[in-house]
Amino acid sequence: MAEFLTDIKEIRARARQEIDKGPITSAYGADLPRVIQVCNEALATELVCVLRYKRHYYTASGIYAEPVAAEFLEHAAEEQEHADRLARRIVQLGGAPDFNPDTLTTRSHAEYDASLDLVEMIKEDLVAERIAIASYTEIVQWLGDGDVTTRRVFEDLLAQEEEHADDLKGLLDKLPDALKR
Repeated sequence: MAEFLTDIKEIRARARQEIDKGPITSAYGADLPRVIQVCNEALATELVCVLRYKRHYYTASGIYAEPVAAEFLEHAAEEQEHADRLARRIVQLGGAPDFNPDTLTTRSHAEYDASLDLVEMIKEDLVAERIAIASYTEIVQWLGDGDVTTRRVFEDLLAQEEEHADDLKGLLDKLPDALKR
């Protein structure tokens, strides 16, 4: 373990250096431009998920659609919160959040889906959640101790994506087998 810097004068002097960098100090240990890029890819992923869940919410139909659509709407709101957290972190890191709709789907890890079948909607949303889980797990590991704050953002998002996947799996399990064919 490295020795803790106890010289308060040195801490104060370092804090005054490059003050225009805000929260990014010499202690920041990650590749800042790459972290911002990765955060923008995750932002695109979250925005595509919002759009997919909203599409599924509005187009879900059939006898089992009401509780499933309610879950879609809840997930859409939570994915929007994820997007907002990522955009705030990107700005905090000195970057610009990329909301360009022309490149949104190419930057997203997950895909948009326009299924009209309720079971297919659930399955596609579950696949997207599993993609986010795999991506965010890798990002958390990649960030390590280089950017603890961004890592924590991704850890929080990861936990909620796991909940979403569990919710969707539960919905599939509750539907009659006749629908799943």
